[in-house]
Amino acid sequence: MLPFSEACERNKGPILEILRSRFAKSSQVLEIGSGTGQHAVYFAAHLKHLTWQPTERLNYLPNLVQRIQAEGGTNIRPPTVLDVTQSVWPVTRVDAMFTANTLHIMSWGEVAALFRGIGTTLAPGGLLCIYGPFVYQDRPTAPSNIAFDRMLQERDPLSGLRHIEAVIAAAAEVGLTLAGDYDQPANNRILVFLKEPATP
Repeated sequence: MLPFSEACERNKGPILEILRSRFAKSSQVLEIGSGTGQHAVYFAAHLKHLTWQPTERLNYLPNLVQRIQAEGGTNIRPPTVLDVTQSVWPVTRVDAMFTANTLHIMSWGEVAALFRGIGTTLAPGGLLCIYGPFVYQDRPTAPSNIAFDRMLQERDPLSGLRHIEAVIAAAAEVGLTLAGDYDQPANNRILVFLKEPATP
């Protein structure tokens, strides 16, 4: 039996509503860290105008491949290996990117590598959507997120919830500006970044 994420089932509907709007004019989406593949299958099925490229680290790829083969539609490409620390990513240029629940399980060095790769791969004028929990300097952190952050750091001291101010700064270093910040259920957010268009 393929791995199944209850969280993916709960959050896929609210995420889709944001992607339906923000990716309306996009054509090719690179998903970073596709996990079980539930998001990829669901979003591609509901956003037929997109070509969806799932990716994962090598050790998680076999289960992802099985799900895409079993449930994926014609607008999902075969999953490919992507480690954000790779110097060259397997996809050279897309106009949209999506990643869910990844920044808090990476080290900050890996987060920085993620943004470097995004800066190279995302086309000018393209959009990046990041789903997950974040910490805001000017807002109280939900008790559930505090507990989640503690659990993450007990498991791996280099992981943990990221401060949105640090994420925005890392994005700015590769030409991305915050273009949307959306509330999601269970104290999650969707951050939308725009890659600065090329100058004439």
